[in-house]
Amino acid sequence: MSCTWPGTDIQYVAYHDTEWGVPETDSRALFEKLILDGFQAGLSWITILRKRDNFRSAFDDFEPEIIARYTDKDIQRCLNDAGIIRHRGKIEATIGNAQAFLNLRDAGQEFNDFCWQFVDGKPLINSFKTTQEIPAQTDASRDLSKALKQAGFKFCGPVIVYAFMQAVGMVNDHLIDCPQQEKCKSLAENF
Repeated sequence: MSCTWPGTDIQYVAYHDTEWGVPETDSRALFEKLILDGFQAGLSWITILRKRDNFRSAFDDFEPEIIARYTDKDIQRCLNDAGIIRHRGKIEATIGNAQAFLNLRDAGQEFNDFCWQFVDGKPLINSFKTTQEIPAQTDASRDLSKALKQAGFKFCGPVIVYAFMQAVGMVNDHLIDCPQQEKCKSLAENF
């Protein structure tokens, strides 16, 4: 049995097979994924995945330097954009998160290093047989969530952060009989 959560949706399967669990170290890409996971709160990931290109367009390809300077006019533009999730709190949090991202960088801490320190700089490889075994949060996600909040980030609770950690390959939660488990494990060994 392989990971069953993507079902048969072509876009979802492609995401599972090519992105989910693949170690990501690019700070901007990590920022994008954290923001999208925050927008997912209360929704399914496929909803966000289907709107991802719209989010990239609405949020200037998730360039923190641009988003950090958004004004009320930009907030209103996003609220009027039917292609994204129009949630004022999440839009405003995205702006604040971009500012927090830049504050970390200005203090000498790259976002990728900030995140990856919570797994000692190397992907954690799990060996779950069923999706029921996969936790919703872990000590590492609670610790990263707490550190993100202390740094000024929002919409980054421990469940959201664990989904983020799974997606960016900080943890490999592909089921042990999923072909992607070995692929991501090999990537982690060369990390």
